[in-house]
Amino acid sequence: MKLTRSDKRALVAFLAPAVALVVLFFVIPVIYVAVVSLLKWNGITSAHFNGVKNFALLFKDKTFVRSVINNVIWAGVAACIQVPLAMLMAIILSRKPRGWKFFRTVYFFPQVISGIALATLWRSVYNAESGLLNGILTAVGAGHLACDWLGGIKTAFPAVLIYWVFYVGYYMVIMMADISTIDQDYYEAATIDGASDFQQAIHITIPLIKRSSLLTCVTLASVMGLRQFEQVYMLTNGQPAGTTSTIVLYLYKKLQDANYGMASASAIILIVVGAVFIVCIRKLFEERKRLGKGVR
Repeated sequence: MKLTRSDKRALVAFLAPAVALVVLFFVIPVIYVAVVSLLKWNGITSAHFNGVKNFALLFKDKTFVRSVINNVIWAGVAACIQVPLAMLMAIILSRKPRGWKFFRTVYFFPQVISGIALATLWRSVYNAESGLLNGILTAVGAGHLACDWLGGIKTAFPAVLIYWVFYVGYYMVIMMADISTIDQDYYEAATIDGASDFQQAIHITIPLIKRSSLLTCVTLASVMGLRQFEQVYMLTNGQPAGTTSTIVLYLYKKLQDANYGMASASAIILIVVGAVFIVCIRKLFEERKRLGKGVR
């Protein structure tokens, strides 16, 4: 359908506010950060052009390199473990078993609690002296496994990461809403043909939500993994020896040191890593779609 001149004017009128907001609150700040990343500046005295030296210094810093690795692991775990868990719970609860509304509420409830509050709760759970986890291990006769979970180089990062993985309520609700829109005739026909619930989930539910809510949830989870800050800051502040640091936490500490050039350079790296993740996720889903068409 060809748009008339009045239609084009209306389209521009509707899009203009959104475009203006994107330019004002995203494009201009990103350009500003990109410029500052090339400077040596403490925010007070005159800035000096530093070229790409800030980026070179970043990748010579073992803490920053570890921060990038941690963020990539976090995003990968979110996409490959957290979202599949959410999808499993969404499929199960969408069958409306007894008490499904109660479990839906329970799984979603952590999403309405502040991340700072949750981190504080888990800090007490992991406490080496009076923590619930060590108490349980001691009570069941596994006291030899008790340790300083947040203070050990080998245990700190897994301890910070693992509890967060099981907060799947946000993605579960998104996928449940998508599953509810699937025509029930598909399931009725599959039931008549003798398909089990598992087979219906594999061949009906997942393919029909893959390009919509599943893709959205994988993208959102990966982005959330890349922007981790509150949990790490409250639990370990990047310690011990920078093993739990993230890019945002590293950026925050550089801002505290009034090193705006390095902070901006790390922000640019975060933007690039996030863009690469999103592109890879899109390509992966598109490739699977093409493979699926080829098989049919």
